[in-house]
Amino acid sequence: MTAYHAPLRDHRFVLHELLQVERYRNIPAFADAARETVDSVLEEGGRMAEEVLFPLNRSGDEEGCHFEDGVVTTPHGFKDAYRTYREAGWVGLEGNPEHGGAGLPQIVATSVGEMAGSANLSFETYAGLTMGAAHTIDTHGDDAQRETYLPKMFTGEWGGTMNLTEPHCGTDLGLLRTRAEPREDGTYRITGTKIFISAGEHDLTENIIHLVLARISGAPTGTRGISLFIVPKFLTGPDGGPGERNAVTCGSIEQKMGIKASATCVMNYDGATAYLLGEENRGLRAMFTMMNRARLGVGVQGLALGEIAYQNAAAYAKERLQGRALSGSTSPGSAADPIIVHPDVRRMLMTMRAFTEGGRALALWTAFALDMSRHDPDERARRDAEDLVSLITPVVKAYLTDMGFETANLGLQVHGGAGYIRETGVEQFVRDARITQIYEGTNGVQALDLVGRKIPAHYGRALRQVFHPIDQFIADAAEDEDLRDMAGLLGKSFGRLQLATAWIGEQGLKDPEQAGGGSRDYLRLFALVVVGYLWARMAQTARDALGRGTDERAFYEAKLATANFFLTRMLPDTSSLLSKIMSGKDAMMALEAEQF
Repeated sequence: MTAYHAPLRDHRFVLHELLQVERYRNIPAFADAARETVDSVLEEGGRMAEEVLFPLNRSGDEEGCHFEDGVVTTPHGFKDAYRTYREAGWVGLEGNPEHGGAGLPQIVATSVGEMAGSANLSFETYAGLTMGAAHTIDTHGDDAQRETYLPKMFTGEWGGTMNLTEPHCGTDLGLLRTRAEPREDGTYRITGTKIFISAGEHDLTENIIHLVLARISGAPTGTRGISLFIVPKFLTGPDGGPGERNAVTCGSIEQKMGIKASATCVMNYDGATAYLLGEENRGLRAMFTMMNRARLGVGVQGLALGEIAYQNAAAYAKERLQGRALSGSTSPGSAADPIIVHPDVRRMLMTMRAFTEGGRALALWTAFALDMSRHDPDERARRDAEDLVSLITPVVKAYLTDMGFETANLGLQVHGGAGYIRETGVEQFVRDARITQIYEGTNGVQALDLVGRKIPAHYGRALRQVFHPIDQFIADAAEDEDLRDMAGLLGKSFGRLQLATAWIGEQGLKDPEQAGGGSRDYLRLFALVVVGYLWARMAQTARDALGRGTDERAFYEAKLATANFFLTRMLPDTSSLLSKIMSGKDAMMALEAEQF
């Protein structure tokens, strides 16, 4: 059986020691983020994850959601757990306090979201989607829409969704067919079908607020003619609560490989009453507010599953007896040594640990930049933070989910045959992690977004927000005897990233397929360098803590050892990635389509 323990100490290390968020309490959004408050929120969030959400993870997977006559019922225990979660205020943790949210920074909510995702990813999707929809309404809605929907969504009484995909189109939204007919009263009539809609129908909330992309009659073709609409399951009644049922129904739910307790629905809109959100024909701009936030959230989901996989693999490796250590028995009184003595098992565990701790730093660093992009009082600082978030979001989504799946798979491998059977429970982590590489834009799409849109934007301006601090850190660390070796390793990989960036830019102008062919390898190279930079900073932070004297020597020494593993065993992959990028597209495009 599996177990989960919230990694509170590591969250505190990143928040307080690496990023030092308490230094920003002069910014109103961080005014209530005192260290004691943040730690209390993390502790309570961890307890909720361990005691309320995790016990339902396996049973929810085994039971799944039920569908009958358009009604979706979540697995046993989910409704009571959601009520507990909602009443404790976890849904609207980072919500606008003017409309009932708790108003805590995104970085704190991201930490709590990771713990919820580790404990029960299916459960986490319901609240996560609600906050994404609510934030989109808060950003693009008018005062009446904010007052109507946000107080109920931030408290979790009402849920939220995003409706993009249709049976004939996924990422290519220019093919979208759902139509919106204007009415004389200023509302619209929405008709169409959406598929793969997470939390589209369920029994956890009294109402569900759907955000739906549709094309108004007479609108331009392609993506220029898409608008975004609010389509509630129940229209708002005179008392502000649910009133008349709207013409939106769930046609079926999907039978899936993983996250089986999260309802994935086919949604039918049959002349449903809808309200325009934002401007006509500017729906994609508004929806990307939710999409970019969701992509950070999905990246954190990958990280979350990597964390629980690592915890269970490490525990199993210390208990499972098999063979003898190559250097001589470590347990002569036992029939065999625990498998953790074997170098290959250590390789897997160290890879998992280096990813989860480095990935956590990446996710929280990005969430912090998102906070700064919204709340920094300096306009230039907000722009710089927005540039960083825009550039790094596809990297976060793709790298954390690719590595989350790889880490879950390594966790199963550590368990051997026991991992492959359901009784152990770790195979669920592999199945649940797989979707994170697909939804909210496949990771191949993220790579194309990075090389085709994010890097060229504003003549590469956003790259400065990554390249300059890395370059400065390498220069400073080269003068530090304790960090010189790490700076050298990081410097070599950073040089490769610079070469790859120049190659992608130059070749992509001549032939876009060259940039497309190297995009996945480029994204991974980019991610490794950024995480390597964060690991070097964490090593510096740990070294300084040890130098000051501490009663947590084991914690900081483990940080240094894990940093060394990442920089010496994982970061060198940048060399092969650069070679693959610069080999060009020819090898992958050599066959004609008919030859496959």
